[in-house]
Amino acid sequence: MTHNNQNGSLIVIGGHEEKEGKREILKEVARRTGSGRLVVMTVASHEPEGYYDTYAPVFAELGVRETREVYVNERSETASEELLSCFDGATGVFFTGGDQLRITSQIGDSPVEQRINEIYASGGVIAGTSAGASAMCETMLVTGSGRESSRIGDLRMAPGLGLIRGVIIDQHFAERGRMGRLLGAVAQNPRVLGIGIDEDTAIVVEGEQFSVLGSGAVTVLDGSTVSSSNVADGGRDTVLSLFDARLHVLAAGNTFDLAQRRPSVPGARE
Repeated sequence: MTHNNQNGSLIVIGGHEEKEGKREILKEVARRTGSGRLVVMTVASHEPEGYYDTYAPVFAELGVRETREVYVNERSETASEELLSCFDGATGVFFTGGDQLRITSQIGDSPVEQRINEIYASGGVIAGTSAGASAMCETMLVTGSGRESSRIGDLRMAPGLGLIRGVIIDQHFAERGRMGRLLGAVAQNPRVLGIGIDEDTAIVVEGEQFSVLGSGAVTVLDGSTVSSSNVADGGRDTVLSLFDARLHVLAAGNTFDLAQRRPSVPGARE
């Protein structure tokens, strides 16, 4: 299981990251953006007013020299030279929250997505919070029950941007009780590693590893050890059963090897 073979990094945020005080997650986005431009993508929201105004001053305080907002109201706008010029000199992209399906339907396989991939390939940072986090996957969770028992027919998934492959990401994980739907997603294809990210928590992906940053936890569900499930035989309203899935819970400072599917504590002996 690998993510895209690119030179850049991904910062995948579980939502409601701290915007006052320590702001360590947004500080990391700013640090990795460096002296270049940061493009703030508000495309996930049907009502983007306020998103950019919230983030732009925070990033300015954290040392980002220049930010630009990109909002796509109609897919045809993604070929606009004026819009594409916002990416000139950019070394970072930040996706705000909203609806992940709006991100993919508006910019998937478009000149905007191409520019984002170019920034990533050239060593830039691509970050996303909430819906912006889910959209980074090859396959993304769109809907599914949270606090109820997971039923086989509850989940709806769709193709994502494919910035990270072989994983499926859920956000607001502990706060919205989303263990059931992540289990359901992994049960449908145990090849995919399930990653649930709490609020004010992020994973920083570089190469085949990620590290955890923030105040919450990251839950990793590995379905490669699953011995049995009822996904193939049950009806839509059947409660999911799943045996022998492997679970890891990681806190700030812990790392995870995506290729080996193993967590670690930096400095600890193997």
